[in-house]
Amino acid sequence: MKATIITIGDEILIGQIVDTNSVAIARYLNDAGIVVHEKESVGDDREAIVTALQRAMSECEVTILTGGLGPTKDDITKRTLADLFNCELVRDQRVADHVRRMLESRGIAYNELNQGQSLVPAACTVLFNAYGTAPGMWFERDGHVIVSLPGVPFEMDHLMQDEVMPRLKKRFTLRQIVHRTLITSGLAESMLAERIAAWEEALPPYLHLAYLPSPDKVRLRLSAYEVEGAAVAHEIEAQFDKLYAIIPQYILGYETVTIQSVVHDLLTQRHLTLATAESCTGGAIAARFTALPGASNYFKCGWVTYSVEAKHAQLGVRLEDVARYDVVSEEVARAMAEGARQRAQVDYAVATTGIAGPTGGTAERPVGTVWMAVAGPCGTTAVCRQSGKDRGQVIDRASGFAITLLRDEILRQEELRKKKN
Repeated sequence: MKATIITIGDEILIGQIVDTNSVAIARYLNDAGIVVHEKESVGDDREAIVTALQRAMSECEVTILTGGLGPTKDDITKRTLADLFNCELVRDQRVADHVRRMLESRGIAYNELNQGQSLVPAACTVLFNAYGTAPGMWFERDGHVIVSLPGVPFEMDHLMQDEVMPRLKKRFTLRQIVHRTLITSGLAESMLAERIAAWEEALPPYLHLAYLPSPDKVRLRLSAYEVEGAAVAHEIEAQFDKLYAIIPQYILGYETVTIQSVVHDLLTQRHLTLATAESCTGGAIAARFTALPGASNYFKCGWVTYSVEAKHAQLGVRLEDVARYDVVSEEVARAMAEGARQRAQVDYAVATTGIAGPTGGTAERPVGTVWMAVAGPCGTTAVCRQSGKDRGQVIDRASGFAITLLRDEILRQEELRKKKN
C-alpha cells in the first residue's frame, strides 16, 4: 500500500523553515508497512493544494497533509478541503471548548479568529488535538484516506501516534516493510560497490540495496517491501553476515553507529586514554568524542594549534622541521601526535595538519590535503588524505578519516603486542 505526504506552507518553499514533518510521518508509515510513494511541498495556494491532492489520490491509498490549519487568513487548507469534499464548515463543540480553555489559561483572548479553529468540514472525522488549537481531520473517498494535520511538529507527532496510525492499522490490512542499514567506513562509494559487486548480484530479487554515502562513511541499506517481516529480517541478517566475510575491516556496525562511537567503545573497554592535537580540523575530532556520554573515562585533553608558533610551543614541533618539510607534512603530523601523547601522558594521540581552504593550496599541496597521524604504545603512523574542496567538507571528512586511522591503529598495535607476548 502506498502513501503520499504533502506539506503546505509558503515558509517551506522559501526556505524559512525546514520541513521535519514529512520525515517524521514517513517513519511512522514505513514502520507500519505503508510505502511512501512521494513527498511534496506546496504553498498556501488553493489550486496548488487541490492539484497535489487529486494527483495523490489517483496514485495512492493514503495521503497525509500537514500545515495551513492556523487561525489566520493565509491558512487555507481547511476551507480548501471543505470545497474539495463539497461540504460546509461546521462547529465542533468539543474543539471549541478546548480552544477556549487553552487560550484562557494562557491569557489570550478568545476572539473571532480563534473561534474559527473549531470550524471543521462536515465530511471529516475530527481528530482531537490535545496539544494545540487546530484539530486533525480524517476524510475518506472511494477507498482513499486523506488526513490533514497541524504543521506544528509536536502536535503533528502526537496526532500521528495517538490517532492516525491506530486508525490506519484498523482501516487497512498492512504487511511489513523491513529496512536494515550497515555502516561502512574507509572505502569510497565506487570502490565499495566494486568490492561487493558479486555479493550484490547474488542478492534475492525481493531485497533492494541502496548506497547512502556521506563524508566519512557509506551506509548500505537492504530493504524489502510488503513482506512477512520475521523471515525477511532473518534473510537480511544472513546476507550482511556474508558481507562481513568480504569487507570485515570496513564495517562499523548497524543503523546509527559512527566511527567515533566505535572508537569510544574500544577505548572504554580496553581502559585506554586519548588526546587530540588538531590544526585544520579545529577541534572537530575532540568535539565528536566529547559529545558521547562517558567520554571523560578516556578523553584527557585536546589542543587546537593553528599556528606554527602554537605547534612549537604547545606540542614541541621543531621549527626546523616546519621550514624543511612544510607545516602540512608527514613529519609535522607525526611530531604533533607524539608531542600530544607525551604531554598528556595518554595511550593514544591523534593529530591533523592540512589545508581546509578555500585559499592556501598549492600545486603540490592543493586545498583538501590533510596529513594525519596516530601515536600509540607501539609507534606512530601517518597518512595523507585528500578530503575535498569545500572548507566544511574538508573538516568533516578529515575528522572522520583521522578517527578511522585511530581505530585501525588501536587494533593493529593491539595485535602487535599480542604477538610480542
